[in-house]
Parts: sequence; C-alpha cells; structure tokens
Amino acid sequence: MSGRIFVAMSGGVDSSLTAALLKERGEDVVGVWMRLVPKGTDANAPRCCGTDEAGEDARRAAAHVGIPFYALDYADVFGRQVVDRFVDAYASGETPNPCVSCNAHVKFEALLRDVVAKFGGARLATGHYARVTTGADGRRHLRRARDSAKDQSYALYMLGQRELRRIELPIGELRDKAETRELATRFGLPNAAKAESMDICFVPGDYRDLVRDRAPNAFVPGPVERLDGAAVGVHAGVGALTVGQRSGVGVATGERLYVLRLEPERNAAVVGTREEIVMTTYALGEVRFVADAPPATEFATTVVLRYRGTPLAARVVVHGDEAILTLDRPALVAPGQAAVFYEGDDVIGGGTVRRIAGGTAPRD
Repeated sequence: MSGRIFVAMSGGVDSSLTAALLKERGEDVVGVWMRLVPKGTDANAPRCCGTDEAGEDARRAAAHVGIPFYALDYADVFGRQVVDRFVDAYASGETPNPCVSCNAHVKFEALLRDVVAKFGGARLATGHYARVTTGADGRRHLRRARDSAKDQSYALYMLGQRELRRIELPIGELRDKAETRELATRFGLPNAAKAESMDICFVPGDYRDLVRDRAPNAFVPGPVERLDGAAVGVHAGVGALTVGQRSGVGVATGERLYVLRLEPERNAAVVGTREEIVMTTYALGEVRFVADAPPATEFATTVVLRYRGTPLAARVVVHGDEAILTLDRPALVAPGQAAVFYEGDDVIGGGTVRRIAGGTAPRD
C-alpha cells in the first residue's frame, strides 16, 4: 500500500526513529503528536507522552527529520477510555493494563480513524516493538519483536485485519534497543539518548493515590477473610489491593498469605496460601483474534498472562466474544489482566480475564 504515512510521535526515541527510517525509505511521512492530558496539567503527569514537554520533543524530532508535524488533542478520549477505566477497574477489584486500553481505544481506534478519515492518510506507524507481516494468503500477521526483551506484542493483541492492513511497526525489526540508539545517533535525532518511560504514563507517583482521589469509596476499610469465612484482619480498601498481593494486606498471622479474590460488593478480601490461589481455568471477555476469527472453536495455544510473562501451554474454548481458558498447569492471574494467545511468534488473539471459572490447584 502506498500513500501518505502518519507516524504517532510520542517525543521518545522509538517513534522518532520510526519517522526517520520511513523517511529514509522514501515514504511520504507526516508526524503527529497526541495530547493525552488536559493543557496546563502537565505537572501531574511528568512521564506522560501526551504532555507539552513530550510534544515539544516530538516537534523537534520531526523538524530534524524534515517532515510535516501536527498536534492533535485526544485528552478527552484518553481520560474516558484509559484513565477512567483504570480507576474503575481498581475500584471494582480488578488489575487493569492501561497500555492495552490506550492501544485499543486511542492509538489504533481514535487516531487511526482520524488519520484515514480526516487527513487522508493511508497508513499509521508507531514505535512499538512488534512486527506486522503479510502471509502468502495476503492476510496480515502480528508477531513478536525480534528483540524479545522489548517485545510489546502482548499489548497489541486486539488488532484485527482492518487495523493491521494500515499499520507499520519498523522498530520491531531491529535487533535490540542498542541498535535503536545507534541508528538514532546516526540520524542525529535530538532525543537519541532520551531515557525511557517505564511507569504508568499518567500516574506521577503511587497509582493508589489516583484511585483514592477519583474513587474514595474504594478505600473504605473492610474484612480480610480466609476461604472458610473466618476473619483474620482488616484491609484499607479494595482499591489498594490486587489479586495475588502478599504484603500490605492487613493480616499478621505469621503465614504467607495472598489475596485470593476481592469482593467489592461486600468490601471483603479473601486470602489464602499460594496453593489456594493458583488456578487452571479462567473465563475471558472481550476476546479478539488477529485473523478476525478463531482458528477453531476449541484450540491449543500458548498463553501469556502478563506483560512479558512466561508462555504457558493452554486450551481455549470460544463462545462468541467470550472464552474459557484452561491452563496445563496452575498459574496466578488477576481479573482485568490480558490473556494473549500465541503460536510461536505469532499473536493469535486474546481477551480480558473476567472471573475465576474453577480448577483450584491441588494442595500439597
């Protein structure tokens, strides 16, 4: 596909190098930066790629590459689809992945739609570490990055054929981050040595402070119980807890206890041993497939349950946009996390863990 290609430029080295590589390839490149926080509130999100400081870094990089550059305001959609979802998830006892929400609703929905419909762009490129290839049948494939240490395909599992036909991810073809830095230096990019952002982009400190400010009812103390209902402590609020958490639960029994589940409807946390927490079967919602359809209604796969987690053998049974995931061996996963299916380096699809369906691990 030819035509103008827009590059989502965050102000970081990865997206800036993406623009430089595409320009060197002879593409008709336009840089675009997304404001993700309301103007004047940058101090509350110092690491966010959507702040004015990041926008200025992106503008300078685009000027150095020699491409047109535009700034677009997506603060409203980011606030609704990412920040509000993040707060609501923690307040309801889930553990969200804001990068998944941002990719699904902001970058590859709102921005991609505007690039095509409003600006006449043919494609959108980003600095994600993942790869998009085309098979012999013409179908697009989403694959892990060549650099497994930087791979971000986990957070892109929701992309289907409509999106993948218009997406370019050149950084995913690079050997490693060192090569990214080397190439950025070769191009003379002004942000070649800029440090990476490793935390939640819109949270300047402890995420619990944000949740407490937005959802104070999630920080009302409540009972901590064992599976048999016996009270063993008091927690500081379900908004401060996640499934699998061990420290800071509000229990001092001398045992190593984990949060087994959270029950916001009665403001309770249920704790137990590791043998009691790990499960084999989970229910998934919002299931999506890269090929727009599952390989079969029931199929074997390897699944990754957290960002850069260890692939685990599993089976998936699909029911519309829901599925039952059964692991070959027990593993710990919290509601709200993404479960992503792989076949080798290819992403098959994935969904969001909604609740525990059963399959408690046997006790020693």
